[in-house]
Amino acid sequence: MNISVTQNMRMAIDAVWVHRFRSLLTILGIVIGITTVVTVASLLTGLRQGVVVFFQEMGPDNIFLFKSSGDPNQGERNAKERQRRPLKPEFAESLKRWCFSVEDVGLDLLLPAAIDGNPLTARVPGYETDTINVAGRSPNMADITPRDFSSGRFITSEEDHRAAHVAMIGASVAEALFPDGRAVGKTLMMDGAEYTVVGVYAKAKGGFFGENGQDNTLEIPLHTAESRYPQIDRFMITAKAKPGMRDEAYQEVEGAMRRIRRLPTGAEDDFAISTPDQIIQQFDRITGLIGLVAIAISGLGLLVGGIGV
Repeated sequence: MNISVTQNMRMAIDAVWVHRFRSLLTILGIVIGITTVVTVASLLTGLRQGVVVFFQEMGPDNIFLFKSSGDPNQGERNAKERQRRPLKPEFAESLKRWCFSVEDVGLDLLLPAAIDGNPLTARVPGYETDTINVAGRSPNMADITPRDFSSGRFITSEEDHRAAHVAMIGASVAEALFPDGRAVGKTLMMDGAEYTVVGVYAKAKGGFFGENGQDNTLEIPLHTAESRYPQIDRFMITAKAKPGMRDEAYQEVEGAMRRIRRLPTGAEDDFAISTPDQIIQQFDRITGLIGLVAIAISGLGLLVGGIGV
């Protein structure tokens, strides 16, 4: 007996209607599975692109040195890293002198979010913000990690030499303190000291879920930070490799740091050294695990839906 296409469709619809609850669960399982795969894949792809752009802005030829691993602004993650000796500013000159594959070496002094229990806050009459990442920077960081300015300029060597009270601020800080858009030349108060704004950074590219911590920066000359906060020793060293020589520079910098720190052969590094590529690779490993979990969950949903069908 031949069954027409119309009869086939009618029988199928009747079967679905008779078992409508089971059919709903089947459809729901398939929809959840497909939606999970598409959503997670889209989020991870977009997030990775933002991270890649973020670290490209920090300089693809740069090598970063810090006391501990992870985000320098978050502090040490474990007790072993907290016991490490801090990096010293004179290390920068030694690296520049000993490492022939290195073009230049710059310094950042990263201030914690709170000093003596008091959070660092930037304020002007009528406005204030405590969402700031404060750092002292050496003048050559303008060439090592160049960033665009929406107005103003980077600090000068002369301002750093005399420990001038000048500051550069990120786009979000400028928006919070100077909503009229005219920040350059005006003053702000931070931790009891007055600073004149000499530059406002353009909105940073990349970041995590559209957020970029560089937009919340408040940067002052390195010597100003050292004179104001002599008790802080959270120095980060950035070495810029000569074009096409980053691998050689990485090995030279790591070897020089081990000599400076007097580490015996076979002992592990008591400092963190990384490049943008390494950080991105670490990010890929983490997101790869997230992707596997998402695939497992979505696969379960598709399996249940398939059994229902």
